[in-house]
Amino acid sequence: LLLTRTTVSLPFIVLPRPGCPDALLCENSMDAVLKKVGNKIDLKLVYIAKINSSEPDFGATCMHGPEECAGNVQQLCAAKYSPFANWWEFVHCNNYEALLSTLLQIGLPDTARKCARTAQIDWETSGVGECAGLDASGKGAEGVRLLHKSVALGKTMGLEKSCTIYINGEKVCVHDETWKECENGHTVSDFTRQINEAYDKLNA
Repeated sequence: LLLTRTTVSLPFIVLPRPGCPDALLCENSMDAVLKKVGNKIDLKLVYIAKINSSEPDFGATCMHGPEECAGNVQQLCAAKYSPFANWWEFVHCNNYEALLSTLLQIGLPDTARKCARTAQIDWETSGVGECAGLDASGKGAEGVRLLHKSVALGKTMGLEKSCTIYINGEKVCVHDETWKECENGHTVSDFTRQINEAYDKLNA
């Protein structure tokens, strides 16, 4: 049986805030990794929040408020209903828009629609809009369920910092102002080597 993609997973945790160096550094690192071993990994974003039934729109509390929750929902829906390249471009665009302004941009309907156009995602017909809300509010019922599922996964994994990098379920590195807990290195070459080793072991 020849597998074109492995079950080796590389959940990539990022809270994309305006000017956030951790988010941008990790995103740039993952771009370079994808060019080398993109066919061997299943890149995912797992979001950090707290489930809170008293929050009327999202049922969760995000570190920087409801706009962050909305942005997480939008990205989760784009991941579910778009090809990988389009979703990743959508994430890139969100982070870029955040850097352009000192005001919170991620999660705003206008930002979501603009980035969907940039990433060639049809908001109305692709399924992304139905998931996140056709009004691009991020309050769509399916999208909120995806957020809760992502938050639950992050809690199970013990995630606390953005960004934390896992390869095949094992935490291999954290970037929190600086690289930490990176026993096997933190360069693109280091991540590439670790992915290749995990892939070969899994598919031996």
